Amino acid sequence: MPEAYIVAALRTAGGRRGGRLAGWHPADMAGEVLSALVAHAGVDPAAIDDVIMGCVSQAGEQASHIGRNAVLASTLPDSVPAVSIDRQCGSSQQALHFAAQAVMSGVQDLVIAAGVESMTRVPMGSPCSLYAKAGLGVGPFSPRIQHRYGVETFSQFSGAEMVAVKYGLDREQLDVYALESHRRAAAATGAGAFLREILPLPVQGPDGSTTLHRHDEGIRPDATAEAIAAVKPLQEGGRITAANASQVCDGAAGLLVASETALRRHNLTPLARIHTLVVTGGDPVIMLEEPIPATRRALQRAGLSIADIDLYEVNEAFAPIPLAWLQATGADPARLNVNGGAIALGHPLGASGAKLMATLVHALRARGGRYGLQTMCEGGGLANVTIIEAL
Repeated sequence: MPEAYIVAALRTAGGRRGGRLAGWHPADMAGEVLSALVAHAGVDPAAIDDVIMGCVSQAGEQASHIGRNAVLASTLPDSVPAVSIDRQCGSSQQALHFAAQAVMSGVQDLVIAAGVESMTRVPMGSPCSLYAKAGLGVGPFSPRIQHRYGVETFSQFSGAEMVAVKYGLDREQLDVYALESHRRAAAATGAGAFLREILPLPVQGPDGSTTLHRHDEGIRPDATAEAIAAVKPLQEGGRITAANASQVCDGAAGLLVASETALRRHNLTPLARIHTLVVTGGDPVIMLEEPIPATRRALQRAGLSIADIDLYEVNEAFAPIPLAWLQATGADPARLNVNGGAIALGHPLGASGAKLMATLVHALRARGGRYGLQTMCEGGGLANVTIIEAL
């Protein structure tokens, strides 16, 4: 089977809600990433066969085909097609899977997998709230679905609480993990670990001056155990708080995927090889536990053990998810989210899959590792797993 390679991997630095990236239209922000990917690779923009753009809240400024609009806002010619996809939080990880599959099938040679989410300008849940205001039906969960699962709606917050209870994770363990995420992210930033993956974006300050947004805005280098412990739970008597959950974030990220033919034709140097792709579905009520069976299936398919993997990126949607994953897989905590995760760096929904992969590719190469594994929980009880081999 033909191979698929990652030849460029970039992301914006995360922006807080209402923060430094709030002035960026999401199509323009994603367009900057598309332009930078082809520039970094030194590829003719017209050679791109397709753009696959992940985005969760496809409403408002992210409606009307955000993928195509990102192409139109970039340096790519309008001859380059695009598609917008939604696999919830795994949208741009799935974009990578689709891009790799297109290359592995021999149908295409250069495909961009990307994602974007401006959670400031298009708040989480916007599509459902807009439908409700317009009186468009009963909502996404039909009476048949509600009857089958015994719920009126599916809540990721409830799912995170359920995972914490199932795996015996108390509030203190979640808070300790959250603090470590900030510490690792602050240390990585200070050491320049993100320099190769971050695409600086110009932002205008209150005084009208322009600076470059180079650093993830959500990191709290001064975070303390006491401050995290003082945050009230999201549900009465619960364990999940805003401090041990991922941060609302604005951002975009992308990966340029190439075939062996494209490597030769365009004189490209690959950063990593796509090794294994898996996506699974499970219980939509507990919802966020699915990365565990998905990881097991991916390792079996790859013929690898968890000990063979040098680094893991498990999205920190909520602290119980990576902690439960560690417990169930027996993975080494020292290899997990080594540069911090979404609790500190933010979770720009549709961009997070590509964002995590950009971090994994560069961290794996910087540390001289061979195999990296990325997974994330996704709405509806889904999970993607991607295993790469650094080159």
